[in-house]
Amino acid sequence: MYGNWKRIAACLLVSAFGLILFAGCMWETKSRLTDEAVEQENIGSGVEDGSPKEVVLWYYWETESHQRALEQVIKDYNNSQDGIRVSTKYVPFADFKKQLSIGASADELPDLAIIDSPDHLSYAAMGIFAELTDKVDVSGYREDVVGSCMLDGALYGVPFGVNCLGLFYNREMLEKAGCKAPATWEELKETASSLTKGNITGFAFSALQGEEGTFNFLPWLWSASSGPEGMELQAWERALSFVQELVESGVMSRECMNWTQGDVMYQFISGNVAMMVNGSWQIPTIEREAPDFPWEAILIPCDKQYASVIGGENFAIIRGGNEEGALQFLEYVTAEPQLGRLLKAFGYFYPDQEKASIQYAQQEAMGGFLEALEYAKVRGPLVSWPDVSDEVSSAFNQVITGEKEPKEAAKEARQAIEGILRGEGEP
Repeated sequence: MYGNWKRIAACLLVSAFGLILFAGCMWETKSRLTDEAVEQENIGSGVEDGSPKEVVLWYYWETESHQRALEQVIKDYNNSQDGIRVSTKYVPFADFKKQLSIGASADELPDLAIIDSPDHLSYAAMGIFAELTDKVDVSGYREDVVGSCMLDGALYGVPFGVNCLGLFYNREMLEKAGCKAPATWEELKETASSLTKGNITGFAFSALQGEEGTFNFLPWLWSASSGPEGMELQAWERALSFVQELVESGVMSRECMNWTQGDVMYQFISGNVAMMVNGSWQIPTIEREAPDFPWEAILIPCDKQYASVIGGENFAIIRGGNEEGALQFLEYVTAEPQLGRLLKAFGYFYPDQEKASIQYAQQEAMGGFLEALEYAKVRGPLVSWPDVSDEVSSAFNQVITGEKEPKEAAKEARQAIEGILRGEGEP
């Protein structure tokens, strides 16, 4: 029994139990594709002699600024050469997995896809991704992040960028209430209670059922652990009980079960929520839409240890498509200055930790998340991660709704995950 949990713990913490989409990665505000982006999708069929060969890219980023940044890089690439024409298709995160699965069955897949990192191996195991071993250089990347692209010792993708979660707080609200920024769970509850009044709730995080909710719950689970595994029954019960306390005390609304991370962010900058757990990718949106908003970001308050979770996406080339053209564009988009421009627009870090440190050393806001990144762990990597994630999000949703008590939900979730791992062939 404990062998199973040591195995999943190693996956959850060392390479660790990183989304989305929602983080991370990314889940955000509703899609507002520009006319130019829609037109871009229809450029170049490549059917005429001498015409460019088409590379179709699927992505799920919903934030307008992210879409614009990607489309600009694609436009620059298309204008830089005549042999390849890259076009895009936006697929909502909620539909992305289903569309890939259906596309695999119907032989209607893109040439290149941007995948939520914890889901990568489940598709690699289906055989739909081209092997990239010895075709791309990821030697300087974080080992745990690259692990999300590795299956049976072979590389089936390239990390795009990483992000992580931290605690945002409204500085003016805390100052008026005479509160300091919380560093522990108990301080978080006390501060959130002091800030909850009228239409303002003290604290929020996205508790959607699905990967987005799992992404936001994992730091609490890992923080409650007394060791590196993070999967003891006591840690599950402690983390689920803490979430239950936040909701039942009224400092966190049950509406969080219906809020995406983008929704939580807008509640925060609208002054309806005093503190939130959210990701570094929200910073460009906050700075653009609420430039004078008095916010700061710190580590997520801890129980037994500090914890965060890595989000972000990977590039994957589809096997049997225009592999050569997709690889050429992949080499372009992961090189400088293109990658640096995209990561800055997204609020992401380089998957290369040394570059990440240099990139954000002088940026105070991102510097807070750079510290959180030191405590952040990836989700998985597991071929069966989607099933594991479902069990995690179901457990805390059942606790929030009052359907189950923390002790019962914890026990059932762990048993279900053990069964999933046995089915995957874990010892």
